[in-house]
Amino acid sequence: MPDQEVTETRLRCVLPFEAVPTEVRLLRRATVQQLARWGALAASDEAELLVTELATNVFKHVGEGAPATLILERRRERLRLEVHDKSLVVPSVKAAACGDECGRGLHLLTAMAMDWGTVLTAAGKAVWCEIPLRGVRSCHRIERAVKSLENYERDVWPPGQGRGREARLVESAVELIADLLHWTTASGHDPDDILDRAQMHYEAESEAA
Repeated sequence: MPDQEVTETRLRCVLPFEAVPTEVRLLRRATVQQLARWGALAASDEAELLVTELATNVFKHVGEGAPATLILERRRERLRLEVHDKSLVVPSVKAAACGDECGRGLHLLTAMAMDWGTVLTAAGKAVWCEIPLRGVRSCHRIERAVKSLENYERDVWPPGQGRGREARLVESAVELIADLLHWTTASGHDPDDILDRAQMHYEAESEAA
């Protein structure tokens, strides 16, 4: 997965990759990181599973090492996942009794996605699906917070330490707030007053949403 392109105004993330098993782990990680930036971590488990199946189907049915692209797109209350490859062979759902792993990925799409399909493109085909983002709204404050927490995460959690990503972000949030309170006191401001004002901003924006 050599690079990625993120278009914030469209809430769209483009992730080129090669169809090899080692790339799947990188795609899952990149998916979770992007959902965090969009304030949509609640959908990460479902998205990771579907990304795994979509990417795995490329090297199973198109060929190992084949170039492909994963596109994540936030569409209001939905997350759209697309995997593009250069094959013109359109997959179809096989009978559940076919055995082994055949058709497993498409059966998962059918069971988990709100909608899914395939489309031929100028370069090959795309397999896509959409899942709901329940209770999630676009928020630049969330995107800014995640960027700040990712910086703190590197200081609070040295390389090699465990715990899940969400737990690390929570601990980073605690450290960030503590540092801000120290700065507030050192600058001659009242920490309680700052916290009260921040709470008022949060409640006002939440009620307006």
